[in-house]
Order: sequence, then structure tokens, then C-alpha cells
Amino acid sequence: MAENNVVDVLRELINTNRDGEKGYQDAAEHAKAADLKSFFRKQATERAQFANQLETELTRLGEPAPKKESGHVTATLHRGWIDVKQSLGGGDHSLLESVEKGEDAAKESYQKALQTVLPETVATIVNQQARAILAVHDRVKALRDAKAA
Repeated sequence: MAENNVVDVLRELINTNRDGEKGYQDAAEHAKAADLKSFFRKQATERAQFANQLETELTRLGEPAPKKESGHVTATLHRGWIDVKQSLGGGDHSLLESVEKGEDAAKESYQKALQTVLPETVATIVNQQARAILAVHDRVKALRDAKAA
């Protein structure tokens, strides 16, 4: 197995989780409903924990952990778009639609990672996180649908 491949997968997932952490923090600031604010804060914390777990594995492979402010440029742009939509009067339904797009990206990153041969400890962590990401994706989708009704 190519160690570089594992390192690349870990870095991608770390960035994905940092994006999710920032995205959920941003969503919590914009949410109007108290239960959504709480949910978004909880998810931001969970994504930070996921990134930290993956960073631990990365350092075990002898690689430096990325900066905490790392992430994808497209996610930064997406968060900016959420800010604009909310300033123009987008409500919680609009916010949930935007969060779901971020969850779609996270789900895709994990699906790609699961197609890579990973060391057993890394594979276990990635599998656990992927299941959690999928569950949250489905919850966000259900919340979005409920707000639309």
C-alpha cells in the first residue's frame, strides 16, 4: 500500500471535517430556531473531534498535522454564499438546504476514502466517521423537509 495515498486520504478528510466544523459554526450563528442552533453547535464539535482523530493518525504516520484553519477553498466560498443568502432574509429552511450541500460533499469525501486500502486502525476510524456523517446527512435532509412543510 502506498503510504502517500493514506496521507492524502487523511489530509482530505481532515480538510472536509474542518470545513464542516466551520460550516456548522456559521450555520449556528445564522439559525433562528434554538433547536437548530444547538444541533449545529453539536455537529461543529463532532467535526472538530473527527479532524483531531484523523490528525492523530496522520502524525502516527510521521506527517505534520495541517493547520487548524485548513479546509477547502470551495467550502469557504460556500460559507460566504450562505452569509449572503441569510443577509437577504433566508430562513432556517434555506440554511438547511445549504448545510445539506455541505453534507453531500462530506459524504462524497468519505465514500472516496472508503474505496482506498487503509491501515486497519485508520480504516476503523474512517468507517465509524462515515457512518456518523451519513446519519447526520439524513438528519439534515429530514430537518430541511420538515421546515419546507
